[in-house]
Amino acid sequence: MIALQALFWMAPLTVLAWALSLRKDNVSIIDSFWPLLILTGGLSYALTVPQMGPRTAVVIALLSLWAVRLSVHITWRHWNQPEDGRYKAIRARNEPYFRWKSLVTVFALQAVLAWIVSLPLYGAVTNLRPWNWIDTLGACVVVGGALYEAVADWQLARFLDASDNKGKVMDSGLWRNSRHPNYFGEFCVWWGFYLLALSADAWWTIVSPLLMTVLLLKVSGVALQEKDMADRRPGYREYTARTNAFFPGRRRPKDQ
Repeated sequence: MIALQALFWMAPLTVLAWALSLRKDNVSIIDSFWPLLILTGGLSYALTVPQMGPRTAVVIALLSLWAVRLSVHITWRHWNQPEDGRYKAIRARNEPYFRWKSLVTVFALQAVLAWIVSLPLYGAVTNLRPWNWIDTLGACVVVGGALYEAVADWQLARFLDASDNKGKVMDSGLWRNSRHPNYFGEFCVWWGFYLLALSADAWWTIVSPLLMTVLLLKVSGVALQEKDMADRRPGYREYTARTNAFFPGRRRPKDQ
């Protein structure tokens, strides 16, 4: 099955990421490889189908721009930084021999999740149905989400790089109307790709955006980021009281 073949394409990249993590003793590197794993899945679908469909070029172009931008951004932000707290907790729970266990508990798991997330790409590129208005809507949602995410990442990076902002709360730009606009942009990207798959009659790939939504809201996104944020940044409770967590919206008055 073409969809399952993507896992074999992802395997060498997964092992490479794991090998690099052994050298650096830091498994956070998987975050940089995550978008590249999904890109690998998309490319494998496009290259192994007998005939490319009318959506293939658009899907691969949008996917490539999203994946490369996000991978570069994460790599830049994590360069020479200690291991992320999420992975430190996983490491503590899996000692001894975490270095070897991580191939399965971190890297292989991320590859499987990336494969599931990539399923709308399979649905979109393998179907020969003509392009229609749902495709146009989906492509626009992907572009809008990717741009929104990129701008949010850029604004936060500038804020964090300013020495006089240490310990302060980012509450301007896109971060004024949402506490996690970058995650909202990512959310839009994958629901946009799902629309492209839906137009190609791959309705069943809805598992991908649903999984991504759960990850962003309940697992590695909003819930995890805000677990102890109020303790680390004075003013975050007030920011939380006035600002939507995920979907952008008008700020609430201070007395609400």
